[in-house]
Amino acid sequence: MTALIPEKNKSNQYLTFTLRDGDFAIDIAKVREVLDVATMTKIPHMPSYISGVINLRGNVVPVLDLGCRLGMEPVVPTKNTCVMIVETTIDETTFALGTVADSVQMVLDLQTSEIEEVPRMGRNINTDFINGMGKQGEKFLVILNIDKVISHGGEDLQMLSPAILNPLAREVFLDLPPGQNKEALQ
Repeated sequence: MTALIPEKNKSNQYLTFTLRDGDFAIDIAKVREVLDVATMTKIPHMPSYISGVINLRGNVVPVLDLGCRLGMEPVVPTKNTCVMIVETTIDETTFALGTVADSVQMVLDLQTSEIEEVPRMGRNINTDFINGMGKQGEKFLVILNIDKVISHGGEDLQMLSPAILNPLAREVFLDLPPGQNKEALQ
C-alpha cells in the first residue's frame, strides 16, 4: 500500500483529533466546521456506527461515530466530544456528514518529510483508508482519508444516503408539516 503523499516540500494542514486513546488527523480542506454535540434524531435500522441525524441550519446532516466506524467501542460523550462536519461524496453526490470525535486538538502543518507511508500490515489487512502516518514529536498521527473511511464497505452508507437526500425524509427529520420543504421556509 502506497500512501497518498503530498507534494514534496509542501506544507499541508490537518485537523487533529482523538478517537478513544488514538491520535488521528484529516485534511483540513475536507472539514467545514466543528460543533458541540447536538441533539441527534435516531434513525431505525441503521448500522451501529450511525449515531443519527442533526438539524444544521435547516439541513438534515447524518452523523456517524468515527471511532465505531473504525472498529472501536462507541463514544462515551464528555464535555470535549464534538461533531466534525466534513464533505464527502457517495454515488457522485457531495454532501455534508457529521463525524463524532472524542475531542478536536488543533490544526497542524505537516511537511512532506513529516509524513511516512502506511506500513505494510499483512496481505489481508486493508489500510486503503489511511493516507499516511504523520510525525508529531515522538508519536504518530494516523492520517485518515475520510472519504474512504466513510465509504469503506459502502453498502451501509448507500442505504443511508437515499433517506437523507430524499425530500420527504427531510420533512420528517426536520418536523416540517407535510408538503413543506426547506426551500419553503426561506
